[in-house]
Amino acid sequence: MIKLFTFNHFEVNCYLIVDASRQCAIVDPACEASFEDAQLTQYIEQENLTVTHILLTHAHVDHIAGLRQVCEHYKMPVTMHAEGCKLLRQAEAYGSIMGFAVDNMGDLEVQTVEDGEILHVGDTEVECRYVPGHCPGSICFVLPQEKAVITGDALFHFSIGRTDLPGGDYPTLIEKLKTRILTLPDDYSVLPGHGIASQIGKERKYNSFLT
Repeated sequence: MIKLFTFNHFEVNCYLIVDASRQCAIVDPACEASFEDAQLTQYIEQENLTVTHILLTHAHVDHIAGLRQVCEHYKMPVTMHAEGCKLLRQAEAYGSIMGFAVDNMGDLEVQTVEDGEILHVGDTEVECRYVPGHCPGSICFVLPQEKAVITGDALFHFSIGRTDLPGGDYPTLIEKLKTRILTLPDDYSVLPGHGIASQIGKERKYNSFLT
């Protein structure tokens, strides 16, 4: 099961990957306010879930607004691609520019993953696919058993992530989306970092950036 929360004034989609064994992974803990922190942790407690991973699609400040609180609460590292670590360390400075009161992330423990690496949340497989272009360190998480891909800000419903921020690159993003994401089956759900869900088949046919 994949549970959706939407947090902070940028309306970031935070996902819980929940296995039948009641183990779960938090993807992009974007909680900005204390009531959002409580919403996430209370759901995990009420459902008797055990957090095994804290995953980042990428380290832009809107996606990591609640990262320190979650890492400290569950006493575990954040799992991300190594290329995103510089952004993570700069979170406090970027937060002041973007209107986020983000804690310093410089001392957080980081566990890095590579393109193609398989993680396990209980018996649920999570494949990490490196899809840079929106920013360095951007990962999409493919869940074959759920027939879904969590795309962060790389791919949206009939759109793509912006590439005009530091480290962005339009040709790279297009190439990676076509070779690493649109190769998934048509019936896979696309679960983006903002906005509504889509499907791979629809994006392949109707997304004007990719057709």
